[in-house]
Amino acid sequence: MKKSGLFIGLASLLLAGTIFFALSREKEIDFSTQVKPILNQHCISCHGGVKKNAGFSLLFEEEALAATESGHPAIVPGDAGSSEFISRLKHEDPELRMPYDKPPLSQEEIKILTDWVNQGASWGKHWAYEPPQKPDVPETILQAGFSSESSGDFFRNDIDHFIAAALKNKELLPSPEADPMTILRRLSLDLTGLPPDEELVEKWESGSITYETLVDELLAHRGFGEKWASWWLDLARYADTKGYERDVGREMWAFRDWVIKALNQDMPFDQFTIEQLAGDLLPDPSLDQLTATAFHRNTMNNDEGGTEDEEFRVAAVIDRTNTTFEVWQSTTMACVQCHSHPYDPFKFEDYYQSMAFFNNSRDEDTHGEEPKLKFYQGEDSIQVANIKSWVGEHGNKDLQEKMENILLFQEPKYHAHLAEDFENGELIDTKWLGLWDDGSCYFRGMNTGGSAYIYLNYWTGNEGNLLTIRKGGPEGEVLSQFRLGKTDGREIRRFPIKEIQGEVDLYFHMENKTLGPQQTTSAINWIAFFPDLPGKNQPGFTETEKSFLALLNTNTPTLPIMIENPDYMKRETRIFERGNWLMKGEEVTPDVPEVLNAWNPDWPRNRLGLAYWLTSKENPLTARTMANRIWAQLFGRGLVATLEDMGTQSEPPSHRELLDWLAMRFMHEHDWQIKPLIKDMVLSGTYRQSSLSSAELYEKDPDNKWYARGPRFRLSAEQIRDQALAVSGLLSSKMYGKSVMPPQPENVWQTVYNGESWNTSEGEDRYRRSVYTYLKRTSPYPSFITFDAGSREVCTIDRTLTNTPLQALVTMNDPVYQEAAFHLAVQMQKIPEDKPIAWAYKKLLLHPISPNKQQQLEQLYQYALNDFIKEPEAMAEWLQFAEEESKTPELAALAVVANALMNLDEYLNKS
Repeated sequence: MKKSGLFIGLASLLLAGTIFFALSREKEIDFSTQVKPILNQHCISCHGGVKKNAGFSLLFEEEALAATESGHPAIVPGDAGSSEFISRLKHEDPELRMPYDKPPLSQEEIKILTDWVNQGASWGKHWAYEPPQKPDVPETILQAGFSSESSGDFFRNDIDHFIAAALKNKELLPSPEADPMTILRRLSLDLTGLPPDEELVEKWESGSITYETLVDELLAHRGFGEKWASWWLDLARYADTKGYERDVGREMWAFRDWVIKALNQDMPFDQFTIEQLAGDLLPDPSLDQLTATAFHRNTMNNDEGGTEDEEFRVAAVIDRTNTTFEVWQSTTMACVQCHSHPYDPFKFEDYYQSMAFFNNSRDEDTHGEEPKLKFYQGEDSIQVANIKSWVGEHGNKDLQEKMENILLFQEPKYHAHLAEDFENGELIDTKWLGLWDDGSCYFRGMNTGGSAYIYLNYWTGNEGNLLTIRKGGPEGEVLSQFRLGKTDGREIRRFPIKEIQGEVDLYFHMENKTLGPQQTTSAINWIAFFPDLPGKNQPGFTETEKSFLALLNTNTPTLPIMIENPDYMKRETRIFERGNWLMKGEEVTPDVPEVLNAWNPDWPRNRLGLAYWLTSKENPLTARTMANRIWAQLFGRGLVATLEDMGTQSEPPSHRELLDWLAMRFMHEHDWQIKPLIKDMVLSGTYRQSSLSSAELYEKDPDNKWYARGPRFRLSAEQIRDQALAVSGLLSSKMYGKSVMPPQPENVWQTVYNGESWNTSEGEDRYRRSVYTYLKRTSPYPSFITFDAGSREVCTIDRTLTNTPLQALVTMNDPVYQEAAFHLAVQMQKIPEDKPIAWAYKKLLLHPISPNKQQQLEQLYQYALNDFIKEPEAMAEWLQFAEEESKTPELAALAVVANALMNLDEYLNKS
């Protein structure tokens, strides 16, 4: 009995201890979810990245636990009573109580902070900076509500179990599945940006294809890449002009085409990332991989006269740094340019170490936007291949690569803006070297690479310009002397120069006694020292060399791309004190924020290594970011609503485990492919729900945060225009090529400095998909701006959806929509007399029209018809696209009805 009693007593003590331990564990304070939000809201503004009043900062753990100006730490882990941080929160003197000159913290907030300090002031990481772990799929119990008729078909895949678990906690029920035709239209618009064609409608209505087959067909549709490209081009800040005040045109459309093709091919997202950030650094990069690097040449370029090229080169590098972290990491790294992040654990130094990855590219904000990739065509591309073969046969692999690069993008070269110490000369418009008679300047620190020739890109209308190049200065050794003859526009010519090794200062001196004072002899754009072609004594050398020089001057389509500096041109990166590019601090080397995933020592310390780091499966943010943004494209809001930010100031995820499940599936099961991830989402019962709401549901979940109904939001600017062209039969199926200029209201686009104008495209180019529309940054396509598209001067993570009267004015009066309405009316005219309105409604919305809408539209038709009969001149606007013999009041009245149909809410919205 005694042993038994002793055993029971020990068991009781053990049980009591277990219960006590469990209860104490339940009360453990979580830094990320409980403490950090309080610090961010009340403390960081005075004790963080911007300010460190009294020498106390709560941004980083080492700073928070360090000694303050008093000589003692404000936080003593495990002892709140000895922590001034806590005592100041409770102080009765308003001059001493914190936060200073603001309302005191609540008792609950003080208790959380006190308990946290007593528990050891454990810092912890924000959830988004921890690598995702694949969670278990919730086992949702189908209780009375979930087994009801309204939600019996809800569970279609694992996504629905995560959604259902949250709905249950919120005492909400899923909505019934939407009707089949609503789902068809929703799915087609989401995946291709277009309404379904008649063949697909017939197959779906007849039941000859399953829902999964329907999804697969739409994912394989070539319109998929065009639709989703608009989303990515917002992130890439793609436009057809340079931006800033002059905002002249540039050729960037090859990058847009690359994006469309990559998305249609379902290029894995890690490869998609690597090629855009560092395609030029891959071994033997292809033309496509070089094209992809234009992602970061979409930065604006300021070629206004009088600007400092280096200032705007730095601005482009800063933009690339900010954009990279916004696009791939949902991180507001731009906040760290002047000081450590006010809320997130990113240090001031982190910014410039990250910037160092982008600071060594060849572009220098020049007027010509070099380096530019040349796209040789036809016989020229054959000649390029022949020269490459020649160098491979008579030289070596390294020389072969260099000569091909010279033909493709003419690097490395020195730009004229490097000239200094002018006498009788200037930089013309701060861009090109212009020397007068007896004019001179210096190019310092040049590396000729031992080349036997100097290459000049220049133009002149004068003969007799004698250029002498000396070593070091006006008394130095003559390295070359030659005449710059008259050119037919800009030309690349080469001239012999003495072969020298290492860095050298070159002194340029120009003479032309036939010119008057301050009359420019020529305009030099750049100079270069390219290696010689090998095989001089071999048969065929002369022809090959002639072909090489001709190709350098061949006009081809071009594209600005990223190319890395050679070692002898490598830039150093220094911290900008207070973010001022003119105030250089200590030098830094390329590195990544230590709070995120570790750097693999096998990766190169350049943009390629950065791309590997971003797409590492250890990176906590990349897969989450993509999963969240794709979800937002389909559902109208992200699982983390702040699409641009997953930091500590972001909105907490509504379904954190689902986000991690999607991120892990994206990386590990789909191998970074986007289409299977989208398929997961659209196969779910969550996606297929009816979008109809109720007063009760709206009251409980006005933003559809918990997804108790299907998505319902307005179509994008591009989709609205493309849908109008599609239903009217006008839409062109032509893909790729130069951007087009569809109709827009007159006198919208007015340019300065040049003769550029909006020349409305003819033929099928007038009706191409919106992704091909020319985008001028300072004057974007008007209807797109009205429907919330951006000017793409900077990266746009999420378009803000608005609802304004201007939008109705666009769809009722813009020439594109009036023309579409007219052509729809022409089709309606062919339908039997009593059915054109019902036919058109079903064509647009895939549903039969209701009696009430039928009646209202018939009344509109009759009203318009009577008006046009009485006043024939009133119908001119509606029939401006018609042949003279077909102009009738009946057709004009049908066009009015067609226009009204295209303005219905259910037509302009996805569901």
